[in-house]
Amino acid sequence: MKVGILALQGAFAVHEEMLQSLGAETVQVRTTQDLELVDALVMPGGESTTMSHLLTTSQLFDPIAERINNAMPVFGTCAGMILLAKSIADGRPDQRFYGAIDIDVQRNAYGRQVESFETELQVAGLQTPFHAMFIRAPQVVRLGGDVEVLSTHEDKVVLARQGPVMVASFHPELTSDNRIHSLFLQEV
Repeated sequence: MKVGILALQGAFAVHEEMLQSLGAETVQVRTTQDLELVDALVMPGGESTTMSHLLTTSQLFDPIAERINNAMPVFGTCAGMILLAKSIADGRPDQRFYGAIDIDVQRNAYGRQVESFETELQVAGLQTPFHAMFIRAPQVVRLGGDVEVLSTHEDKVVLARQGPVMVASFHPELTSDNRIHSLFLQEV
């Protein structure tokens, strides 16, 4: 079992370290050849419009879409959540996304970089709270009926799963706590 980390932009190296701490074999995905080597994929935070552009110019967008449509497990954090959403409330007209989980999101809904914050979250399946970091985070503005809510913050969904797709509006890779990544690996 190999887990790919989309390595076009964002905090992909920290995701890789987190997954390796759990014993996962990892591959940084930059090409279609890299994608062919993996059984699951993590889409990191970054800037969602830039990532959309890089996915298109690297010719990875369509092959990833095909793999997601064939039930490849995928975990998106922050910008990754935006890319996996069914709709982006404030997306650019040229921004592409996968529609892999039945949520609509609003980009940067928690504010600008200076309004970033940390908080403790209760997470389904975890015995103790998870210390989460929100950095220019997206917010779920619509939730489909088949989406399982794993955590909320101030009544807003911040961690969810639908089938093999898991998304977080925060950055679990920026902590020393690997339990969110462990939840994802349980689905792989």
